[in-house]
Amino acid sequence: MKLLLDTHLLLWAAAGTLPKKAKELITDEKNTLLFSAASIWEIVIKNSLGRLDFQIDAYMLHNGLLNNGYVEIAIDSYHSLATGKLPLIHKDPFDRVLVVQAQAEKATLLTCDKILTNYPCSVLYVKRPKQASTARSFPKS
Repeated sequence: MKLLLDTHLLLWAAAGTLPKKAKELITDEKNTLLFSAASIWEIVIKNSLGRLDFQIDAYMLHNGLLNNGYVEIAIDSYHSLATGKLPLIHKDPFDRVLVVQAQAEKATLLTCDKILTNYPCSVLYVKRPKQASTARSFPKS
């Protein structure tokens, strides 16, 4: 299965604080793990705004994801245009891009945002871990 991880799941993977269900899916070698350039962009923006839940070195995270076998999805004009056709279930532009990217890639969006399960794409919802935090580095696989 192709899994597109939302931004919080990427941060928890880096911190080693994934919920059990997410960890099982991510460590299953049969699954292809995807991340979006939109998530890196979101982290950079929210980190610069001082959001405590986004305090991570985005360069280190990006390299860690690639070094651990994740596949990056770029944002293209198709994705941008497709967000305008989504129902206004969720207003967060980063989440809306993830939804259209999951649709385009025929991937399952792995998220902790229950609202996203209302979109017309494959979505797996996982509960937020009890001690969700970010880390300064990405663990080796």
